[in-house]
Amino acid sequence: MNQIKYILLACLFIIPQIGCDTDELAELNISPTAANQVDWNLLFTTGQVRTALNRYVNGRVNLNLASGLIQHTACLCLDGERAGGDKYFRNLDSFNAYMERVYETSLKPIAEVIKQTGPEGLNPEMTNLHHMAQVLYILPMHIMTDLYGNVPYSEANKGTEGIFFPAFDTQESIYMDMLNRLEAAANNIGAGSDNVGEADLFYGGDFNQWKKLANSMMLRLAMRISNVDPVTAESFVRKAIAGGVMDSNADMALVQMASGPDIWFNQNGISRALRPDDWGAQNMVSKTMVDFLQERNDPRLSIYAAKGTWPGPYSKAPEDQLGLPNGNDTESIKEVMGSSEEVNREETFSRINPQLLDLDDPFILMTYAEVEFLLAEAAVKGWSSGDASTHYNQGVKASMQQWTIFDPELVVSDAQVDDYLAANPFDGTNEMIGEQHWASNFMQWYEAYSNWRRTGIPELTPVNFTGNISGGTIFRRLEYNSLEVANNPNAATQGTSPDDVKTRVWWDVN
Repeated sequence: MNQIKYILLACLFIIPQIGCDTDELAELNISPTAANQVDWNLLFTTGQVRTALNRYVNGRVNLNLASGLIQHTACLCLDGERAGGDKYFRNLDSFNAYMERVYETSLKPIAEVIKQTGPEGLNPEMTNLHHMAQVLYILPMHIMTDLYGNVPYSEANKGTEGIFFPAFDTQESIYMDMLNRLEAAANNIGAGSDNVGEADLFYGGDFNQWKKLANSMMLRLAMRISNVDPVTAESFVRKAIAGGVMDSNADMALVQMASGPDIWFNQNGISRALRPDDWGAQNMVSKTMVDFLQERNDPRLSIYAAKGTWPGPYSKAPEDQLGLPNGNDTESIKEVMGSSEEVNREETFSRINPQLLDLDDPFILMTYAEVEFLLAEAAVKGWSSGDASTHYNQGVKASMQQWTIFDPELVVSDAQVDDYLAANPFDGTNEMIGEQHWASNFMQWYEAYSNWRRTGIPELTPVNFTGNISGGTIFRRLEYNSLEVANNPNAATQGTSPDDVKTRVWWDVN
């Protein structure tokens, strides 16, 4: 998509009107080169690309924290930045990164679109764009509060209004507001007269798909609070289903990245972080994930994993794959492998399939498979009239068949799906739903981490590597950005407390 190459280069200069007696003198105050009007559609496009983040945030948080904590990946490294999620180390860059960068790069442009297309803005008639931006804002914002707990929300991105030390809102109040905004968006997108068209990188301006995304996000957030506030959760789950959620892989929310020109803007940040000739993250596919897929003869194993050294060739044969156990270094892995010699990481263990790691591969923000597993869970709870088995089976199929957007070779046929489901029939339990939800969230590690904290499924065995900061328990949250704590007095009085990795966020009561 060519729109991905748009970079917002021009700044808005507001030229004050000085008292003049003639039109000619007034025109002297107008710069012929400065922008005097912002294209809110273009700023919305910028915000969409920014929701995919870049290698700085994806490498430090999505990959090296979330994917390790959820035991989708593992590494033998010992430095905190790369081993934080695998061995539960503290690293300030990793803890800081999401809060430090996302308010500024992702949320700020979207917040401006919301403001300027709202009732008090310059273009209040752009109601469709306004509500689409509300949905877009919540995509990174809910990850923010899921990672940290109480965070700046109602006063965030208001420096131009003189708010330099924003209040930390409670996670409960943030969730209630986000759910209400999603409901309003789902009800109002498409009712206005403005068009967004190709400026929309997700759906090309298709309002119906945006309504599905708003309802699907409502479903995600409602299920997130299902243990702490089941009454509110059920209410919003029913609203989301009634409004219409995603119903095929074509509805997935994603940004199609590009191979250039800017590594900090256009290119896939996960791919960048895993390239040996760039950041060179050493994450391999974990033993937990490989064993889960091998034991079930799951065709996704040949999609997720490959064996071989950079730059290939690689084997994707299921029998060749070997997952790296979490919580080891180059010495302890010798004992695990029964070897007195150094274990070659790349030759021995499976890496993430390079077919998933092209620089122009899509960055997925929400999948249809996730929606089906949430619907299956809602059906088990009695919160919908749907059939849990049908939703479960559709979720498995969607997860297995979504990967062709990365490479057309990554095909799983209907027959393969049917064979898998016949060999691994749904037993009606939340355990099977949760396991498949966990497996399907490969490369959706923020969501995998949050959903695991909510459900506790699958049962993961924590590691207790020397020097870890959690006493050998999987982090329940991230510590706040150290600069925010040092500079904003509200962090100490209004933030989630105590500010450590063992403190649970509001909705994490399982």
